[in-house]
Amino acid sequence: MHAVTLAADTLRVEGGKISGINSPDNRVHIYKGIPFAAPPVGDLRWKAPQPVKKWSGVLACDKFGPSPVQGEPVPFSMWSAEFLIPKTPIGEDCLYLNVWTESSGKTAAKKPVVVWIYGGGFVSGGAGCAIYDGEATAKKGVVFVSINYRVGAFGFFAHPELTKESGKNASGNYGLMDQVAALKWVKKNIAQFGGDPENVTIAGQSAGSMSVNCLVVSPQAKGLFNKAIAESGAGFGRNYPTLKQAEEAGLQAGEKLGAKSLAALRKLPADEILKNITSYRGPIVDGLVLPESVSAIYQAGKQNSVALLTGWNQNENAVAKPKSATEFQAQYNQQYGPIAQTFFQHYPAQTDAQAAHSQNELARDMSYGVQNYSWAVAQAQQNKAAYLYRFTRKLPATGIYASYGAFHTGEVAYAYDNLRFIDRSLRPLDGTDDQIANLMSTFWVNFIKTGNPNGTGMPQWPAFNANAPQMMLIGEEMKAGPLTEQPALDFLIEQAAKR
Repeated sequence: MHAVTLAADTLRVEGGKISGINSPDNRVHIYKGIPFAAPPVGDLRWKAPQPVKKWSGVLACDKFGPSPVQGEPVPFSMWSAEFLIPKTPIGEDCLYLNVWTESSGKTAAKKPVVVWIYGGGFVSGGAGCAIYDGEATAKKGVVFVSINYRVGAFGFFAHPELTKESGKNASGNYGLMDQVAALKWVKKNIAQFGGDPENVTIAGQSAGSMSVNCLVVSPQAKGLFNKAIAESGAGFGRNYPTLKQAEEAGLQAGEKLGAKSLAALRKLPADEILKNITSYRGPIVDGLVLPESVSAIYQAGKQNSVALLTGWNQNENAVAKPKSATEFQAQYNQQYGPIAQTFFQHYPAQTDAQAAHSQNELARDMSYGVQNYSWAVAQAQQNKAAYLYRFTRKLPATGIYASYGAFHTGEVAYAYDNLRFIDRSLRPLDGTDDQIANLMSTFWVNFIKTGNPNGTGMPQWPAFNANAPQMMLIGEEMKAGPLTEQPALDFLIEQAAKR
């Protein structure tokens, strides 16, 4: 179901006039590929996003702008084509965003806004993925915005010359700066699309969720949003590199490429940088966008005030080839020594089957459970609202896809009511999936509108309480239940703090 090319309203935004297209039923106006900053090419490579260049006439915003520079999108592991960016276009000139709205510029009552930030490990992704479509959410009374940001070496590359050039004694977080620039664009322009600039939710999954976490603690993003949705990812306990460490990695990358100056690095073709600068990807504690670690900013109460909806999936990070019980026991007896017995109470390994199950639970808990649970706890400690979930639906699947269950990213199409984009030949979804998508997307929309996912006729979702944590289980059963692995998560957090 793709939009047909009918002219939506012509609007004036920063840079000039734009036109869009309408959804097939003409209910939703769609504007794709709106520039929100100057193309970050040439001398603007590795610079904070600059003001958008003005254009004359009416810019036709009827297709996605290029995805950021990354490797060719090829299905792998559990991710089939609908979870990936389009094969073309891909390029450095990538700072575009997209808007879906039922009413542009005409309504007295402004609609709440959600800004979607994609995942991809900070090295891939783009707003053009099919499952990130905003039409269904727009039909529920929300202005849906999806944004692009630079990834990999183009989005997170530090260098002493860049730090000096910035005038702010910082470099490296260009991808996060792009997100801030897009949010500033939303603040200034979204009223033209019927959106309320004072009621903005930022939402993301995986690296997008980690980005949301960074924005919540960044002074650069203050006042740009008031709610956050974070699916499977955060920065608590993560050792993001310091500016000095990132600068050293940048110098080493330049040496490797024979480009000993910033000018020489900027002259290199994008594909050479893509192939050769792979040492570090992701946020940097640069003193500007991220003044300190996420945990330290929360502990000091310096984060931006938000209501939070966060959680993770049942089968995140599933282990393909689990160790035998004997191997698993040996590994964690060695790691934990005298307290290994406590570890095995949480992750038992009496048999190979039990050990395999524990390894999957541990992989999920260490990768995402600890992160998003820690964030909910930090919110509660600051007396800020948090709602915790677990997505449990094992997606129906065939062939190689059948073993992944409720996998990483599997929830996104449900949360935004986009099951129509799922390849049914690989994943034979049924009425149960439609019911889950309807309820889950309603929870999300309620939260985007009010900061509370609850609503009439919905299962009751209690706010997170660190002393007796409940979470909403989202799957065949849609109900609140205890966070049964809280003792295991607390154990992992406590041990990590001792390292």
